[in-house]
Amino acid sequence: MLKIGDFSKLSHISIRMLRHYDEVGLLHPARVDDMTGYRYYSEDQLAQANRILALRDMGFGLPAIAEILSAYSDPEALQQYLQIKKLELNGQAESLRRQLTLLDTALKRLRKDESSMKYNVVLKEFPERTVASVRDIIPNYNYEGRLWHTLMQETAGLAMQPGDPSLAIAVFHDADYKETDVDVEIQMTVKGRYADTEHVRFRTEPPVLAATVTYQGNYEQTLDVNKAVADWVADNGYTLCGPMFNIYHVSPHETQNPDEWVTEACFPVAKRA
Repeated sequence: MLKIGDFSKLSHISIRMLRHYDEVGLLHPARVDDMTGYRYYSEDQLAQANRILALRDMGFGLPAIAEILSAYSDPEALQQYLQIKKLELNGQAESLRRQLTLLDTALKRLRKDESSMKYNVVLKEFPERTVASVRDIIPNYNYEGRLWHTLMQETAGLAMQPGDPSLAIAVFHDADYKETDVDVEIQMTVKGRYADTEHVRFRTEPPVLAATVTYQGNYEQTLDVNKAVADWVADNGYTLCGPMFNIYHVSPHETQNPDEWVTEACFPVAKRA
């Protein structure tokens, strides 16, 4: 029999952790002296201690280790535990690789332009959503308010419930920038089902992955925002794949002070093959 101190040295497990393993039922001493409370371990428990360390080094937590030890004599069950952990770690590794790529590209942009981090690009997946939509060709972008007026006017009697989250969105369908006759669609997320009106259409939008920038202030920042997203897309191995859209978190409808406007510019993307 080995005293706890000797067992600790041989197993490379601290006395504090051995006591904790005893408390959680992972590795009990072979004997506890009734008079002194001293813990004693048998030499053959070193193999069990090594298993615990090996599983811990693979990333398993104590509850999972306890489960695995109870099934250690079953090779098929053990293989299943290890395979599941491998898949989990592969997912974590992919996430870490992506984080490293983001850090590398951010550092490169900073070296080129110290102001490049003014607009932080974030990759977001927007879930499927139901929207009330109005789409039309308008003289220029300054006339977008007409579409919102139409939406509000034609749905006033429908008792629409706002979506969760409640989003006000403008989608810009033109393939390139146009000075006049622009194709714009405005959307409001809603709950429930409603009948179409003369100009308002209710439909379900599919999920979309987008590179987004949220900025505060007037819309004169658009060119800088577009450049920030274009650089991010190129640096991170993505490609643009759909019409960009704005989410108006605080719009001119809520305040006439441009300094208080909060806009999220969203650019649908896909991973480059």
